[in-house]
Amino acid sequence: MSDHPATTDDAPFDDDVRGSALVDWDFAAAAAARLAPPGPRASRREITELVADLRSAAARAVDPVATTARMSTPPGTPDALVVDRAGWIRANCASMDAMLAPVLDEVVRKKRAADRARAQRSGRELPDLGATSQAISAKVTGTEVAGLLSWISTKVLGQYDLAPQGTPSLMFVAPNILAAERELEVDPGDFRLWVAMHEETHRVQFTAVPWLREHLVERARSMGTRIMPEPEDLGQRLREIAGALPGVLRGEEDITQVVATPEQREKLAEVTAVMSLLEGHADVVMDEVGPSVIPTVAQIRRRFTQRRKGAGNVDKLLRRLLGMEAKMRQYQDGAIFVRAVQDQVGVEGFNRVWTSAETLPRPTEIADPQAWVARVHG
Repeated sequence: MSDHPATTDDAPFDDDVRGSALVDWDFAAAAAARLAPPGPRASRREITELVADLRSAAARAVDPVATTARMSTPPGTPDALVVDRAGWIRANCASMDAMLAPVLDEVVRKKRAADRARAQRSGRELPDLGATSQAISAKVTGTEVAGLLSWISTKVLGQYDLAPQGTPSLMFVAPNILAAERELEVDPGDFRLWVAMHEETHRVQFTAVPWLREHLVERARSMGTRIMPEPEDLGQRLREIAGALPGVLRGEEDITQVVATPEQREKLAEVTAVMSLLEGHADVVMDEVGPSVIPTVAQIRRRFTQRRKGAGNVDKLLRRLLGMEAKMRQYQDGAIFVRAVQDQVGVEGFNRVWTSAETLPRPTEIADPQAWVARVHG
């Protein structure tokens, strides 16, 4: 008989072993900032003007968005931040740490419970996860995260950071906006305001609808916990993912579908439906403010849509591996849903979507707006 105590799935793991320590987020932020290119060349005067103009655009977007969406950002909401790529990376590392910590803690809890069970059966000591090996592992993982974030940091124009660890913030990534407007050859002032409209709409969604932020954070964490395989299933899942990667790279499969079981895909579809709603709504609002506010809005939308389609081969591969092509579809599917609902019941009727979690569109309703109207409006 073993002298080791019995182990159950809810047994506590060692106090010094935490899933949140699996990634060295400070190291990841510093490494990603070093890896990310600084952005397009610009004089000090151009940079100063860009930052001032983006701050102005953020302020000028508030009233048109409120009028178009018929939702308002509450008074006292913090001003928008204008950041460089390194600033965006630091903010997202902090948010990812806060978002993923409970998920990773659960992963480690399951792993240590499985290790204890195996140790009990074999009569051996529970493997010791030393501080040195944990630190090395965390830096290896941090390096991998840094590589991904350094690439993504060159693509993002703006973001409403939900900041599970603190105060949400609206951010504009100045070098990426400058690069995009130059590439598209569009009016800089109009383009900056157009981008600001999209991000201000996201801020309105989460500040005018207070329950939405916590709902989305909770669902994302729950999904992350669900999608993590059990320790004994990890090898099989990795083999399945490896076998499906050629299809992902060819664009025949979605990476988010590959990593999930059929049951998990149902839950993932619910989160995707909400994200489609949020992105589509922001796209509709940014376009519907009209030429009276943004004179070249039609030209900007046409060229920006073409830009989304025109990524190079390497860029497309990375987008597929990161699930970003699915995000591009969210803009299109969500916008179609929003416009169809507004055509039937108007903007106020559409805004019933923000009443509660029950009135958010279900996965099947994104592709069938009439079904949402029938369910919510009767």
